[in-house]
Amino acid sequence: MATASFRWILQLHRDVPKAARFYAQGLDFSLNVVTLRWAELHSGHIKLALMQSPSDHVAEKGYSSLLSFTVTDINTTVTKLMALGSQLYGTIKYEIHGKVAAMKCPDGYMLGLYEAA
Repeated sequence: MATASFRWILQLHRDVPKAARFYAQGLDFSLNVVTLRWAELHSGHIKLALMQSPSDHVAEKGYSSLLSFTVTDINTTVTKLMALGSQLYGTIKYEIHGKVAAMKCPDGYMLGLYEAA
């Protein structure tokens, strides 16, 4: 039996309510709590916690976490995320196993998207 269990993934953001909307509307996360300084969302068994950054340097260039998501329709998801302020990093790649894309959220964190073939 494991002595530790995974609690959550924590990201620092400039605007927590905006970041919470990004994950809820763009990736269909469920919102548990949203305040000006803290938010908790979940998708399946994974909980994502968002906390207001103590400084303007949220995601240092080149040192971002990468969250990877399996989606049912990568084109629709990319469109939704771009409408919420995300940027496509490169292009959608069509691999033998499926489609993949990398994006940057408004605060600079990297997101990976995968749609199985």
